[in-house]
Amino acid sequence: MILKGKFWILSILLITAFSSCTLKNKYAVLISANAEWKSLKKVFPAEELRQSPWGEYFYKKIGNQDVLFFHEGWGKVSAAGATQYVIDRYDPEILINIGTCGGFKGEAERYETILADKTVIYDIIEAMGDSKEAIADYTTLIDLSWLGNDYPFKVRKTLLVSADRDLRQDELAFLKKEYSAVAGDWETGSMAYVAVKNKKKILILRGITDIVSEHKGEAYGNLNLFEQRTDSVMAKLIGELPRWIDYTVKK
Repeated sequence: MILKGKFWILSILLITAFSSCTLKNKYAVLISANAEWKSLKKVFPAEELRQSPWGEYFYKKIGNQDVLFFHEGWGKVSAAGATQYVIDRYDPEILINIGTCGGFKGEAERYETILADKTVIYDIIEAMGDSKEAIADYTTLIDLSWLGNDYPFKVRKTLLVSADRDLRQDELAFLKKEYSAVAGDWETGSMAYVAVKNKKKILILRGITDIVSEHKGEAYGNLNLFEQRTDSVMAKLIGELPRWIDYTVKK
């Protein structure tokens, strides 16, 4: 009975230790908006979905790599919290974010892919001090030197501006002048900030679904158009993902 008791205690300790260990994946593909995750599931309709505190996730073999696909949710709060969760729990070597963004008319083209090398969270308004100082605090330079320059697909390496809102027509001129911005989204500023704080490599690839001018946004008030183009952008990025992963494996 004493031996059985000791064995039972040892088993509990081993189970506890195992369950508290970090689950390591080399690659974690992070998806933000609900529409983007919905599009992803159309491409991968038969995956075994699991549930995290943030959203659904699943594993899929891409080439020789077991890749974690993780739905973080929309907006900078979910992006920051879920990115830290993925880092803490799975300790990936490389984070990959694929998703959508809006492009500035005259500066970007529909369906163009942006590879972010810098992110700016611009919707910070400081009434007691200098907003520029606060924005600079959350501006993130993404080190892509490890990636080389012989990319497997044509991309535009540039910065992305992020805010918890769609691009506003009355802000475009300021964003172009202040940051030389050509496209914007909701989440990449938070993802990049958290990744760099944790000294993690991050690859942000965002396809432009719609063009915004100082007079109108072509998808504004037209959710169906955005969802259709999100399907197209996500299908393209998912189709290109195996070659991106193979490219980074060799680095």
